Amino acid sequence: MKIGIVCYPTFGGSGVVATELGLELSKRGHEVHFITYKQPVRLELLSNRVHYHEVNVPEYPLFHYQPYELALSSKLVDMVKLHKIEILHVHYAIPHAYAAYMAKKMLQEEGIYLPIVTTLHGTDITLVGSHPFYKSAVTFSINKSDAVTAVSQSLKDDTLRLFDIKNEISVVSNFIDLEKYKHEGFTDCQRGIMAKDDEKIITHISNLRPVKRVHDVISVFYNIQKEMPAKLMFIGEGPEKEKVEQKCRELGISNKVVFFGKSNEIDKILCFSDLFLLPSQTESFGLAALEAMASGVPVISSNTGGIPEVNIHGISGYLSNVGDIDDMTKNALHILGNENRLKTFKANARNESLKFDLHKIVPQYESIYEDTLAKCMVL
Repeated sequence: MKIGIVCYPTFGGSGVVATELGLELSKRGHEVHFITYKQPVRLELLSNRVHYHEVNVPEYPLFHYQPYELALSSKLVDMVKLHKIEILHVHYAIPHAYAAYMAKKMLQEEGIYLPIVTTLHGTDITLVGSHPFYKSAVTFSINKSDAVTAVSQSLKDDTLRLFDIKNEISVVSNFIDLEKYKHEGFTDCQRGIMAKDDEKIITHISNLRPVKRVHDVISVFYNIQKEMPAKLMFIGEGPEKEKVEQKCRELGISNKVVFFGKSNEIDKILCFSDLFLLPSQTESFGLAALEAMASGVPVISSNTGGIPEVNIHGISGYLSNVGDIDDMTKNALHILGNENRLKTFKANARNESLKFDLHKIVPQYESIYEDTLAKCMVL
């Protein structure tokens, strides 16, 4: 198949998943075309089966905000015609599904039918999409898609609750390439760069937005380090970073917290981590938790959104109510306080991650593409 993929080319979960999906599809013999305003961060290798097409948005003084949807729709039309793209997979209802539908209608004028598969990732539904200004457009875009998927059952339930959806929604979980989490070649001396032998390594990865409740991360770690030697690895950039750094200074733990920013060595940090903290206000799936689990790192998380579908309470880690610092601390200390128990949780975390191997998930998308194309041929 010749597949077009539209996504946000950023460090966010949806962009990472879309890029990894396209790369794996190319390995399975498909021709993949990424169409977006910037080359996706994980798209390191272009080949005869992987192509990137940049969407240019001309700047005009007339527009206060440049019309990206218009530029994207036009680019989609051009690329479909030029490369004979058979199906379009868009990640995020707004603006991508909306722009894809406009492209589809333009192509129909020329006798070309372009099936659209839309994957819902979370923010497009729970935050942006549910806003009154966008709700009608989101509903329209989902209902006009030829196939719709959601990355968790929780997100599917939210979508059906918030919008008047007539379309069927299939749950296709996010995934990871477990081959990348074998951590071969890492040595104990590399761990020593981050922490002393007797210190537990706690890790958090996010875009440091308020919804991630990063101040709760600091509070839980503060309680942990009072009971045992520990270091906190803080990975990511975002609007809450300065406030978090200030909180660390106020608590007197700045020397125990390492801020990495946008690190390219996440796999190495996770390899040596003992515990992962994810106290988010909401998560449609919890991809960061899954990456930690694939590295054999148990997870202390909130019980919101799709996280309980990934982090299994009492097996791969523990779930707590949003904002329950005391319960998260208790659960963290329970895991870290006994070496045999910690080893068991580490092994369980790795085993649970096997359910989300890309080799199990990507064929589900292939099947959806094939079914969608078959239905469109009948039409």
